[in-house]
Amino acid sequence: MTVTTSSGSKLVRIGTRKSNLAMVQTHWVRDELQKHFPDHQFEIQAMSTQGDKILDVALSKIGDKGLFTKELELGLLNEDVDLAVHSLKDLPTQLPENLMLGCVTSRENPADALVLNEKNQGYTIETLPEGAIVGTSSLRRLAQLRYHFPYLEFKDVRGNLNTRLKKLDAGDYDALVLAVAGLERLGMADRVSQCIPGDISLHAVGQGALGIECREGDQRILDLLKAIEDDKTRDRTLAERSFLRELEGGCQVPIGVNSWIEGDQLTLKGMVASLDGKQLLKDTVSSDRANYDNIGKELAQKVRDQGAQAILDEIFAQIDR
Repeated sequence: MTVTTSSGSKLVRIGTRKSNLAMVQTHWVRDELQKHFPDHQFEIQAMSTQGDKILDVALSKIGDKGLFTKELELGLLNEDVDLAVHSLKDLPTQLPENLMLGCVTSRENPADALVLNEKNQGYTIETLPEGAIVGTSSLRRLAQLRYHFPYLEFKDVRGNLNTRLKKLDAGDYDALVLAVAGLERLGMADRVSQCIPGDISLHAVGQGALGIECREGDQRILDLLKAIEDDKTRDRTLAERSFLRELEGGCQVPIGVNSWIEGDQLTLKGMVASLDGKQLLKDTVSSDRANYDNIGKELAQKVRDQGAQAILDEIFAQIDR
C-alpha cells in the first residue's frame, strides 16, 4: 500500500527504538533515502521496546530473543510503519512470518572497545591490573575476556550509553567494554581507549551494521532499500547470521565472529565459549562469497565437531533456570 500525503509526495514511515543511538542511526537511514528519493517523504516513528524498559535485569536473564525488535515488528505487521531500522546485532536470525531483512547498510568498525575512566587512562585490556572491575552486559564479551584475563573482575552494566559512561566516570567500574561503532556514531570516538584485538574478542554477529526489516513482498520498499544496501557487508553479515542460526544462538549466547572479503573469497571466523571462560573453541571457513549461507553452516558444524554443542546446551540450561 502506497501512502500519499496531501502535497502528493509518497510517504514512507520508518520505525525505530527511542534510544539516542537508535535515533542517530535512523536519522542517517532517513537522510540517505531522502538523497536518493527526493520525491518521497520519510517519517520517523519511535517506539519503546521491552529491552529499553527493563533495565534492572541482566539481558541474559530476560530470555526473549526479540528484546529490542518485537514492538517494531508488530508495527510492521500492523502496517503502522513500512520499514524498521535495527542494529543488526539485535535482530534475531529467525524473523516473524511475513517479515524479512530487506537491506544491510555499510558497516562501521565492528570491534569491541575498551573504555576507561580518567584515573585508569593508559591501560589496555592486556595491562589492566588484577582485580580491575570491567563492566559488560554481553555474555559473548564476558566469556572471551574471562578466558584471556581470569584475574579481572566482571560486573553487569545496563542502561543507555550515557548512563553507563556516568557509572564508569563515577568510579563504579574501572573500564567498560562497548561497541566501537556505537561510540563513533554518537560522536564519542574519543572515549575509545583501545579497539580490542580480534584475537582477544571476536565481535557480535552483525555488529557495526544496520539491518532494515520490512514486510515480505513489499516491492515498493525493497526497491527503495536497494539504494542504500552495501553488498559486501550484506554477504559478510548473512554468513555470520547463518553461523548463529545454525547454532540456535540468540544475541545473549557467547558466540563471536569475524569476517572479511578478499576478491570473491569470503572468510568467516567463529567462536563459541563457556560462560566461565574455561573453554573457547574457534575455527575458520573460506569460500566464494556467494556461498555465504553454506559458509556459516559449515563453520557451525566445525565448531560442533570440537564440542560446541555441549557448551551451548549447558548455557541454555543455565539461562532457562
